[in-house]
Amino acid sequence: MRVVIAEDNVLLSTGLELLLGRAGFDIAAIADDAAGFLTAVREHRPDVTIVDVRLPPSFRDEGIRAALQARQEQPGLPVLVLSQYVEQQYAAELLATAGGGVGYLLKDRVSRVDAFIDALRRVAAGGTAMDPEVIAQLVQRAGDPIAALTVREREVLALMAQGLDNTAIAQHLTITDNAVHKHIGNIFAKLGLAVTDSGHRRVLAVLTYLNNAGWTSGP
Repeated sequence: MRVVIAEDNVLLSTGLELLLGRAGFDIAAIADDAAGFLTAVREHRPDVTIVDVRLPPSFRDEGIRAALQARQEQPGLPVLVLSQYVEQQYAAELLATAGGGVGYLLKDRVSRVDAFIDALRRVAAGGTAMDPEVIAQLVQRAGDPIAALTVREREVLALMAQGLDNTAIAQHLTITDNAVHKHIGNIFAKLGLAVTDSGHRRVLAVLTYLNNAGWTSGP
């Protein structure tokens, strides 16, 4: 699985290279600015990318802008964003783009090796990987149609947004797999995600949750 990394911090980029190499990933390129990242993506057409939100020269939003441009050029390109802090305004634009895996993790999650590798694989496979701290903030801000969900259904949906499968959700909440299945069915029904809807209902539910919790794109 080919990976292109955009990270200007040498210690972190070197650490990612060693970590991912040991996990069996092929590091196609490491760029320290947005232009280098875009060049590497065009050349190597990676299976997944890791991008720091803030890159030289201004260290504001060069990374996320480059990720958005890369997804325009290569629709569905999986992107895992790393950030020092929760910066919702930047992630909103990335989440608003259609197709492909999307992740948003705080940089301190990289030290949790197994969880980080699992998140990267989920994003590469087209899923979502949202930082638990971000999810915690979204739960407090959730609005319609999320307001129609019960407390337990919101808990299940929040864990879905973190990328957990049914078995992991059941273990986390100490309930049965069957109970999780029923809660997810209720979530789909309340969010109006019928069986005939195009796309993956689980992903659509997560995006509905995130968009209605403050991750909507600006004008």
